[in-house]
Amino acid sequence: MIEIGLTDRLMHAWNAFSNWEQRSPNLSQQYGLTQSFRPDRNNLRITNERSIIASILTRMAMDVASIDLLHVRLDEDKRFLEEIDSGLNNCLTVEANLDQAARAFRQDIAQTLFDEGVAAIVPVDTTLNPNVTGGYDILTLRVGKITEWMPKHIKVDLYNEEKGKRQQIVIPKKMAAIVENPLYSVMNEPNSTLQRLIRALNTMDTMDEKNAQGKLDLIIQLPYTIKSEARQQQAEKRRKDIEFQLTGSKYGIAYTDATEKVTQLNRPVENNLLQKVEYLTKMLYSQLGLTEEIMSGTADERAMLNYNNRTIEPVVTAIVEAMRRTFLTKTARSQRQSIVATRNPFRLVPVDQIAEIADKFTRNEIMTANEIRSVIGMRPADDPKADELRNSNMPQEEDSGLVGENEYEEPAQLE
Repeated sequence: MIEIGLTDRLMHAWNAFSNWEQRSPNLSQQYGLTQSFRPDRNNLRITNERSIIASILTRMAMDVASIDLLHVRLDEDKRFLEEIDSGLNNCLTVEANLDQAARAFRQDIAQTLFDEGVAAIVPVDTTLNPNVTGGYDILTLRVGKITEWMPKHIKVDLYNEEKGKRQQIVIPKKMAAIVENPLYSVMNEPNSTLQRLIRALNTMDTMDEKNAQGKLDLIIQLPYTIKSEARQQQAEKRRKDIEFQLTGSKYGIAYTDATEKVTQLNRPVENNLLQKVEYLTKMLYSQLGLTEEIMSGTADERAMLNYNNRTIEPVVTAIVEAMRRTFLTKTARSQRQSIVATRNPFRLVPVDQIAEIADKFTRNEIMTANEIRSVIGMRPADDPKADELRNSNMPQEEDSGLVGENEYEEPAQLE
């Protein structure tokens, strides 16, 4: 730790509010375009829904983002060997760009994927020009929406942090990792379960707003035929009379003549619509491996395993494969570089079971004690044996006191 003297502190100390009054009052002139919202965020349609749809897709995007992505080197058997210190790995593990940490970036990929059916991961800053050479290191990444497709290029809606606004740019397909939603037929097809549910919910919202405005949609059958102008005026007066009763009543009650018949519209339609929404919601849950318990955070291990295997893992795999295919050259892959997804194996395990699992892992020499301590967030033990693959329940050769096969121990001499 560097010792800083009092004089140095006074000379070099900085405060966020210092000299604020001396700065230019015109923020746009001094700092660039100012806005009251974050312009770098993709304007997503589905996640703006005022319904369960937003909850479902946000939950799924958060679960995708919880899985770490790493730029690594593999051994000859394609097993993890080490992380690579690269700009790409920094984007995947620390910060993808000026506005997004790694986890927010991963969630942005998932949300765009669910909303659009496809997402483009674009290298914004690189060490060399990607149009000239494939051997470049990626410094920043952003997620864009593909607005137009061409044979070898795509037009992408992407945030430009230098200008503080989104721009449409055309880039070669080979430069962007184009990720397609493996659940496209369930979520993005025009007649998919998700889209049908969205339309049904929108219709229900429209009806709710209509009812909230006091529109009851009544038909009153009067005891006379309305043909003459006098009868029409009489019927209109009767309609206004009933409206006056309903609006002036505390509980919305009105009376009619015994000869009049009142029919209320839309109730059967609303009932059928509610049944349709319930049916489509159950179908969507089934297709995505979701349950009410998963949404509320009370699901057991089996339900979570099914959900992760059926829904989260395919999405993560699609992201990893697209990035691996685009961002790693043939030379890099020949050097056994790869992009992998890693998950904390104990993340979904109850605390009372972690000790039992840790014991099994060490006894079967799958993980060292320090590897397990690292996974569950504890500092490594200082004991050198904690870094060894050893079964603590079995006597080790150096601890057993047994003599080796080729060694002979002189018998003790009796005096």
